Amino acid sequence: MRIHRFVGNFDLSRERVRITDREFLNQIKNVLRLSVGNDVILGDGKLNEAIATIAEVGSDFVELEVVSRGKNEREPKRNVIVYCSILKGEHFELVVEKTTEVGAREIVPIVSKRTVKLDIRKERLEKIIKEAAEQSGRGIVPSLRDPIRFEKALEEAGKNDLNLFFDSQGKPFDTTELEKAKTVGVFVGPEGGWDENELKIAKKEEFYIASLGPLTLRAETAAVVATYLTAH
Repeated sequence: MRIHRFVGNFDLSRERVRITDREFLNQIKNVLRLSVGNDVILGDGKLNEAIATIAEVGSDFVELEVVSRGKNEREPKRNVIVYCSILKGEHFELVVEKTTEVGAREIVPIVSKRTVKLDIRKERLEKIIKEAAEQSGRGIVPSLRDPIRFEKALEEAGKNDLNLFFDSQGKPFDTTELEKAKTVGVFVGPEGGWDENELKIAKKEEFYIASLGPLTLRAETAAVVATYLTAH
């Protein structure tokens, strides 16, 4: 039987953990219908985890007894920051969900020249990220930044060990470029692709202009594939 995982601001040093957050309570009591005696995994979002048994269920709380503690060792060896142009409709939701599942550490929505949608529903996206982190067994919950302009993203990315700028004009992605990099920026453009001037700027900044192959991928697909290849 699968043990359900919850990631939150839990104090796992205590022998008992009391949960009063309404969202957690709804998930435990009404969605999953867990009860006294059921085991769960609690994570504090800082790689610490504990197996805990539900000891008491009240109207406005659930109390769990910690059985064992450990460290989450599933996190990728690289910190991947995904700089993705905001996509229309549910496509950006798919980006944050799936890049979280495959190992993104931080997600930065960017506004490029061909970006059509200029804002995000941050609260909803953060909920999607948290659920994806729990589902995939992550030890941390990736952070979601407020949207920034393309130029600002390039400026901030200067601190990364390596920046990958994915474009169909790039050379085939060579993972050996990642060997010495600990923090890597992954840039993925909007539905219409990068503007020529944006591509020139990235080249001037000595970003690695990379291609994911001869096939034409949707932006959300490219973001997930690029994140996975970079993280692992």
